[in-house]
Amino acid sequence: MLLLKSKVEPWLKKANEVKTKVDSVQKLIFDIKEDLVLRGGGMKIADIDGYEYDPGRSYIANYKGDSLLISKDDELNVPSELMVRLGRGKELRSAISGLRTDLASMVEDNPEFRSTIEQELATPDPKRNMREGGENMSWEEQNFEQKPLIAVITLLSKMQIDVKNTEANVLNYLYSQIDASSFKFNKLTPVVIPRSSYVMEGDTYHADVFLAAEDTTQQATVIVDGKELTIVNGKGVYEVKAGQANTYPWKGEIHFQNPDGGTNVYQFNSEYQVGKPSVTISPTKMNVFYLNIANPISVSVPGVPSANLKINMTNGTVQRSQGGLFVYPSKEDITGKNTQIIVDATVDGKTKRMGSMVFRVKRVPDPVAQIAEKNGGIMRKEDLLAEQGIFAALIDFDFDLKFKVTQFDVTITGAGGFNNTWSSKSNMFSADMRKQFANLQVGSIIYFDNIMAHGDDKTDRNLAPISFKIR
Repeated sequence: MLLLKSKVEPWLKKANEVKTKVDSVQKLIFDIKEDLVLRGGGMKIADIDGYEYDPGRSYIANYKGDSLLISKDDELNVPSELMVRLGRGKELRSAISGLRTDLASMVEDNPEFRSTIEQELATPDPKRNMREGGENMSWEEQNFEQKPLIAVITLLSKMQIDVKNTEANVLNYLYSQIDASSFKFNKLTPVVIPRSSYVMEGDTYHADVFLAAEDTTQQATVIVDGKELTIVNGKGVYEVKAGQANTYPWKGEIHFQNPDGGTNVYQFNSEYQVGKPSVTISPTKMNVFYLNIANPISVSVPGVPSANLKINMTNGTVQRSQGGLFVYPSKEDITGKNTQIIVDATVDGKTKRMGSMVFRVKRVPDPVAQIAEKNGGIMRKEDLLAEQGIFAALIDFDFDLKFKVTQFDVTITGAGGFNNTWSSKSNMFSADMRKQFANLQVGSIIYFDNIMAHGDDKTDRNLAPISFKIR
C-alpha cells in the first residue's frame, strides 16, 4: 500500500494543480460573461418576479449556476468597453497564457502533446491585414471590439470548452504516467536495436544490444564473435565497418547473473543490410492524418519493389488505388500514441520489418464563415449586394477539402432598435434578404448566425457567427 501511494502521490498532486488552475480560469470566464450580461441590461431570472421562460430569448448560467437573461443580443458597446477599454480582455488573455505555460510544462517530455496544448490555448495577436488598411490589432481587439454581445458570449463559451478539453487530455496523460516508470522484472529478453538496418558502402553499422529487463546492481556481458563488447549505459555497443552491398547476419550471447548466483546465457541473432547510396524524396503534408478523408502517403524502400511492401496501420486502414496509397484513420488520436504506419518487406522469401512512423489523427478543423472573403468587420453595402451568399472556408488547410453552408440566419437591426431575422436553408441569400440589404443604412449592423456547413468529410459543423457594420 505504501509503494502504491508513493507511485500515485506525485501524479495526484499534479492533477490537483491542473484542476485548481483550470477552475481559476473557468471562474474568470464565467465572471466576465456575467459582467457582460449585467452591463448590457440583463438580469438574473431569480430577480424577475413571475418570469416565465421564453425560448426566443438568450440566457447564460453564471459560476454558481444561476440563470441570467440577456437583454440585447446585438449590443456592441458593452463588449468593446469592458473587454478592450477596461482591460478584462487583457486579463483573460493573461490567464489563458499562464494556464497554457503551466500545463505545457507538465508534459515537457512529450513534445507533440505540448505542441497540441500550445495550439489549443493560443492567444496570438492577429496578422496585419493589409487589405483592411494594414492596422495592427491586438488579440483583445480582434475578438471583442465591435462584436455583438451574443457573439462574444459564444466565443467565451468556446474558450471554456477548449480549456476543459485540454484539462481532460492533461489529466489522462498524468494518469497514464502513474505506472510508466515501474520496472517489471519478470522476463529477460535480449533486444537488438540498430540505428539503421540499412547502411551504405563505406559507412559504419551501429547497434545497441541489451536486455529488456535491467538490474542496475549488476552489469550484463555481451559477446559477439568471441569478443566482449564495450558496455555503455547498460547496453553493449556493436560497430562494424560496412563492406560491399549484401546482407550480413551476426549473432552473440548475453551473460547475466541470476538471483541464485549462477549465470544465465541468452543467445541472439540479427542482421544488417549494406546497399549502394540512393535517395527517395517524397513530399508529405505533415505527420498528421485527418478523420473521414483520404490521406495520401508515399512509402518506398531502396532496393525493394513496391509490390513486395506490406503496409499496415494501427487505428485505421491503408488502401491502394491507381492514385497511390491512402490512409483512412478510425478515430481521433491527438497525441499520436495509438497511430502508426508499419512497413514490412518481402526479401528472398522472408518478411522483414523495415520500420514504422507515428502520426497524429485530428478532426478536420472547423471552416470559417465568409462573405466576400471576410468573416466580419466593416463592409460597403454595394459589396454585400454583389455577393450571392455565405461561404465556408478552411483557412491554411493543406487538403483540397470543401465545406458548403447548408443554412443560416441573418438578423438586421432596424429603426428603433428592433431586430428582424430571416432564414435560409442553403448558402444563398434569399430574395427577402437581398431586399433588406438594399435598404441598409450606413452604420447598420447585420448579424449572421445559426450557420451550418456540410463537409466532404461527411460532417456537419456549427460555424461561429459573423457580423458586419455597413459603411
